[in-house]
Amino acid sequence: MSHSRTLRVDYEKTTRVLCVVGSELNVNLNRTAPLSSRFFSVKCTSSVQYRINPPPQETSHLSPIPLSDNSVLVISMKHASQYENDSKLSVQYYGEKKDVLGRAVLHLTAVEISLDVDADRDGIVEHNNPDKGSWKWGPDGHGAILLVNCDSERTYLKKPDHEQTSITRVSDLKDMSVMVLRTKGPAKLPEGYKLTMHISQGDAESVRVFRTRSPGVMNNSICEYRRSEVLSQEVPYLGGEAEMNFYVEGLRFPDRDFDGLISINLSLLEPIGEALPETPIFTDKVMLRVAPWIMTPNTLQPLEVFVCSTSDNYTFLNGMRNLVAKSGYKLNICHEYMNRGDRWMQDELEFGYIDSPHQRFPVVLDSPRDGKLQNFPYEELLGPNFGYVTRTAENEEVSSLDSFGNLEVSPPVTVNGKKYPLGRIIIGVAFPTATKGRNMTKVVQEFLFAQKVQEPVALFSDWLLVGHVDEFMTFVPASDRKCYLCLLCACPDAGYKLFRGLQNDGHGQAKMFDGLKDEEQITVDEILNDEILQSHNNYVQSCIDWNRDVLKRELGLDDDDIIDMPILFKLVEEMGSESRAVAYYPDMVNMIVLGKNLGIPKPFGPKVNGRCALEAEMCSLLEGLGLRCTFIDDFASYHKLLGEVHCGSNVRRQPFDFKWWNLEM
Repeated sequence: MSHSRTLRVDYEKTTRVLCVVGSELNVNLNRTAPLSSRFFSVKCTSSVQYRINPPPQETSHLSPIPLSDNSVLVISMKHASQYENDSKLSVQYYGEKKDVLGRAVLHLTAVEISLDVDADRDGIVEHNNPDKGSWKWGPDGHGAILLVNCDSERTYLKKPDHEQTSITRVSDLKDMSVMVLRTKGPAKLPEGYKLTMHISQGDAESVRVFRTRSPGVMNNSICEYRRSEVLSQEVPYLGGEAEMNFYVEGLRFPDRDFDGLISINLSLLEPIGEALPETPIFTDKVMLRVAPWIMTPNTLQPLEVFVCSTSDNYTFLNGMRNLVAKSGYKLNICHEYMNRGDRWMQDELEFGYIDSPHQRFPVVLDSPRDGKLQNFPYEELLGPNFGYVTRTAENEEVSSLDSFGNLEVSPPVTVNGKKYPLGRIIIGVAFPTATKGRNMTKVVQEFLFAQKVQEPVALFSDWLLVGHVDEFMTFVPASDRKCYLCLLCACPDAGYKLFRGLQNDGHGQAKMFDGLKDEEQITVDEILNDEILQSHNNYVQSCIDWNRDVLKRELGLDDDDIIDMPILFKLVEEMGSESRAVAYYPDMVNMIVLGKNLGIPKPFGPKVNGRCALEAEMCSLLEGLGLRCTFIDDFASYHKLLGEVHCGSNVRRQPFDFKWWNLEM
């Protein structure tokens, strides 16, 4: 980074000057020259470099140079000084007859100063990268990366590390970005000069900087920016050739009022006089961007599965145990002392992660839903290398649309030539023309949009009683597709087509819910003859088709990328509200995806030759993609409570290999 400053020089006076190697001193020679000066000459020691602007016409280097109104002497130093005032430069002024009128003398001390970060994102803090003071996206981009230090090194009386007042464990430094102050020069700065680190008022609540004050002690902060009015603080100059490490932590994620960019500045201050404030003569700047929170789609490898244990979900839990064991992943069970009867693991939280060249760890996003599971994300998940973030809707009404069954993410897609290598977040909202309706709270939507790297898509989900996008769509891996994904969509038309086929084949008396002793059974003929049910599903199909078109447009999908699932719905009336839809039988699209293994709600459909026709159709549609279908009985403990397998489970997955900072923005 190039720096220049204007220096005032008086004749018949010796001026002591501190110069930073790599910077330039500009001296207007006419401004303080003797009144009758017409010429000047310059002499200096070997470590000093200078040039004159405008360049003089060719003349002997011993001859005086004509002095003009805009004669400027540009001075720089080749290398750092070993001692104070070890370099000199003098300017001699001459009159019309080249008689000597006076002389100005500079005693120069040179220092090297550089505030450095990992600007090229390779995990190493390089020296004085010319791009360290700005940010650029892309594989050829630059700018350092900062993590929100939102995990907890403590397991007892824990809270996120960025809420701690000091660093309590050396391991916490791994979550911080290293910033290095490199200096070279004499043993100490000339009297009165000092170095200060400072940050703008606007960035004050977003970052905190620590440094080591003595060997082995890491818990002293140079500035407690978030809780202090002090935005600037002196840092020591160590003398000789030295490096001082600082550790920078983010305090908050990008959001509506914060773009994620933070600047930290280092200034060299010069004393002017007693009782006068110092003035900056050199400033170095670094820029860091706070890493976004990133969601993981169904196509990424699972790491562990989370479900709740309740007094009435043994059958479901047993099915999940078998599926997870068969798939080879870890099962975590949240017991009743923690879940307090709240079984909706998907709705309470969403797993994601944060990433940088130096560190990466999972971060759970806690929904504003705050059911009886509300303590689980903080109490059970927050810990060493496992972060926590939440958004609280203080002035907004929280609805069912704020549960995170209404928050999904697509696999990587390309849309009209624009690549989304981290996929796109999908949320459900009210219909665009609705005068009233439920919406995901503004505070959550703003957080999701502010992360930037998974640009959200809004679908219409308020037509559903629960209102979650996972009730009518999900993604499964599909290596035979151009985008390696397959979108499964609930489709009443496909359901009716299946039932009409059964009727035509003479199975009109086959019964839904066969084998469920507490459920009224209904024949295929009765379903097809129910005109009210048909009208309900015509409405539902129009809602799903709206969303299907949005997904095709926003994710760049073709019809070949979408498989219609045979699922029927029915409308139910809410007290004091309009009718909304719920699944007529277990909603098979609301599944858990564990690699090639799918955990699908058991639909209890009409049996043909002893086999459920709905299960057979799902297997026919999905096993051709190399997927394996396992049907889990969730009827009594989830479906009857308006949820299914996906609603009652959650999966932490392997992060993307793709690095978010390489996105082309």
